[in-house]
Amino acid sequence: MSALRKMKRSRVLVVLHPSLMPPDSLEGQDLKSIEEWRTEYDVITTLRASGHEVRVLGVLDSLGELRSAIADWQPDIVFNLLEEFDGIVSYDQHVIAFLEMLRQPYTGCNPRGLLLSRDKALCKQVFAFHRISTPQFAVFSRRQRLQLPKRLRFPLFVKSTTDDASLGIAQASVVEDAAKLRERIEFVFEQNKSDVLVEEYIEGRELYVGMLGNDRVTRLPVWELGFGSMPGGQAPIATRKVKWDTKYRERYGISSSPAQDLPPGAEQQLDRLSRRVFRALGLTGYARMDFRMRADGTVFVLEANANPHLAQSEDFARSAAAVNRSYPQLLDSIVKLGLQYRPQWRVLYG
Repeated sequence: MSALRKMKRSRVLVVLHPSLMPPDSLEGQDLKSIEEWRTEYDVITTLRASGHEVRVLGVLDSLGELRSAIADWQPDIVFNLLEEFDGIVSYDQHVIAFLEMLRQPYTGCNPRGLLLSRDKALCKQVFAFHRISTPQFAVFSRRQRLQLPKRLRFPLFVKSTTDDASLGIAQASVVEDAAKLRERIEFVFEQNKSDVLVEEYIEGRELYVGMLGNDRVTRLPVWELGFGSMPGGQAPIATRKVKWDTKYRERYGISSSPAQDLPPGAEQQLDRLSRRVFRALGLTGYARMDFRMRADGTVFVLEANANPHLAQSEDFARSAAAVNRSYPQLLDSIVKLGLQYRPQWRVLYG
């Protein structure tokens, strides 16, 4: 009997944002609506098709219903699709900490790993401590007087320290002089209501590496974001339009696929760096590492993404499919990793 068949009777409680609660069918749905909750739909329907008993719960700004659902239904595992709590991205880690205090198994990353990877400034500091190659950077707080750095070299890349999914990333995020830098920092302060990370912009190839595991980690094939024929003068960066605007991607031939023609030894280097980052941040479950590679083969870690998007059409699932791990098998692996993970309560009480 296959590993997938052994898990068919698992009770899986899927938690997600209430606005992303998908319908039972795609029939009659427009493409724009589908893209909003594509991940949630793919995960829920695939888990059910694989034989799991699935219930779905929207979590917005209260944990009372979550606690009641766990107490009443006693799921084998909570499948975590939350990316925020009460509108705050960095609060999703507290929901997972709450699950640990309830001694409830869950999928994806642990609270500590979420904390370190979600906070881009803290993540960069961890990289620096471990001597993991990353662009030179500076952090600007909304609570302090703005003093521009002298040691960083233009062009510079400006982004929020907490928001993900390319929120707030645009062509204006790459700045060429001090005036534009100040303007963009002030914009992010106001728009994102967060501190700001400024790092040296790395010209080169954009590479992604998916990872699966807890103590032992499996690396998925190196993936690359190809920027196609973007208009001249625009920086090849993963803006929100590049990542999520289907019509924009089609217009300029932007796509992602297995990385081809990597320099000798580059894949091994990316493998080592991905494992170092995974362990340095204490990640578990599944994650995606983002890199930039210069023309001379020099590699820089941009960031680590715990619990990356799981839609069947997204890079993480496609990279798994490239090594014959089907989408149902991928979700099965994520569920098993969640059941196998040993948080502190399991270490102490078994």
